[in-house]
Amino acid sequence: MNKRDYYEVLNVSKKASEKEIKAAYRKLARKYHPDVNPNDKSAEAKFKEISEAYQVLSDPEKRAMYDKFGHPLSRDGADKSESSRWSDFSQFDFSSFDFKKSGFKVGDLGDIFGSMFSGKREDSPASEPVKGSDIQYTMDLSFEDAVQGLNTRIRLQREVSCPSCHGMGTERGFYLETCSACKGTGQVRTSTGFLNTFQTCSLCRGSGKINKNPCRTCQGSGVILQSEKISVKIPAGVDNGSKIRVPNKGNVGRRGGSPGDLYITTRVRPHPFFERKGDNLYCEVPITFIEATLGAKIKVPTVDGEATMTIPMGTESGQIFRLRGKGMPHLKGAGRGDQFVTVKVVTPKNVDPRMEQLLRELERLHPENPRTHLQSYVPH
Repeated sequence: MNKRDYYEVLNVSKKASEKEIKAAYRKLARKYHPDVNPNDKSAEAKFKEISEAYQVLSDPEKRAMYDKFGHPLSRDGADKSESSRWSDFSQFDFSSFDFKKSGFKVGDLGDIFGSMFSGKREDSPASEPVKGSDIQYTMDLSFEDAVQGLNTRIRLQREVSCPSCHGMGTERGFYLETCSACKGTGQVRTSTGFLNTFQTCSLCRGSGKINKNPCRTCQGSGVILQSEKISVKIPAGVDNGSKIRVPNKGNVGRRGGSPGDLYITTRVRPHPFFERKGDNLYCEVPITFIEATLGAKIKVPTVDGEATMTIPMGTESGQIFRLRGKGMPHLKGAGRGDQFVTVKVVTPKNVDPRMEQLLRELERLHPENPRTHLQSYVPH
C-alpha cells in the first residue's frame, strides 16, 4: 500500500518551516491521540501516520532525503549510492543476517530503531532552552494564619546562574568547543555489517561540546547553590496539603531557559476549640438547663470574634445550630464556609436546699416522663 505524502498528512506546504511543522503535528496529535480516542482503530492508525510524518519532516537531514527520494519503501529507480543512508535499513533482509558472526548485540536494536525512525533521540544534545527544576517547600502555619492569610519571607537554597561565568561553565575569556569526535552532534555513527547505528558520544557525553577550561567557581556546571530570602503570600483558607505556586522562584534554567517554580505545601496546626472539615468549622458550646428550657441569647466564639446566637425554648442537649458564613474562607473563589455549633446542656452540681425546693416544685408542675416510650421494650 502506497503511503500518503508526509506534507499532506500534516496538512502543511513543502516550504513549511520547522515551527509550522511542529505546530501542525501537535494540533493533529492532540486530536488523534489514543488516550483521547480509546478503542478507535482509525484514530490510532491516523496517530501513527502523523507521528511517522513528523519524525521525518522534523529532522532536517531526513527531510532533505525525503524531499529528494520520497518514501524509502515506495520509490523506484533511486540511485542507491546517493540514498544509502535513507534506504539501507528499509531494504535490509534480517532473515539472511548472521547476528552471531557480525558481533551484533540484541541490545543494539534500541540504537538502530531510535536512530532510524526517531526525529530526535532522548540522549541527543539539546539545543533548545531547558526550564529549571521546581523546588518543593513545606511551611507550618497557625490556625489563625490559615484563616487570615499571611505575607512572610522564607529562606531556601536554590540553584542560580554562576556569577563568575554567567552560566557558561567556562573560565572568563574561554568558550565551549565543538566536540571533535561527534562534530557537535552528540552522537557517533558506527557500522556493523550492513547496519548503521548511532550511539551517544563518549567524549562529550552527548552534549556536543567540550569544556577545556571549566569555571573554578561552579566547576563547569554553570550554576551555584545560593541561600536566598523570598517574599511569599499565603492566601486565606489554606488547609493541610494546600499547594501555593510562586512563579520563577525555582532553580535557574539552562541555555537561557526560564527558572522553575517554587511550590509551598502548607501544614496547619490544629485549634483547641474549632475543628475544621473542609471549609466548615465545628465547635461545642455549653448552656445551662435554664437556657435550654426557657431559651436565651448567648455569645459564641467565631474566627471573626464573638457572635450572638439564639437558643430557642426547649433546646435539647446535642442540638446543632448553624452560623452561616462564619467558617473558613474559600481558597478558590469568594465566600466562606459555615460554623456549626453543638450545644451541650450542663446540669448544676451544687444544689442547695432552696434550689432543691424549687426543682421539686417544678417537677410537680411538669410531671412528664421522657422514658414512657421505653416501656414497650420491656418483656411481659
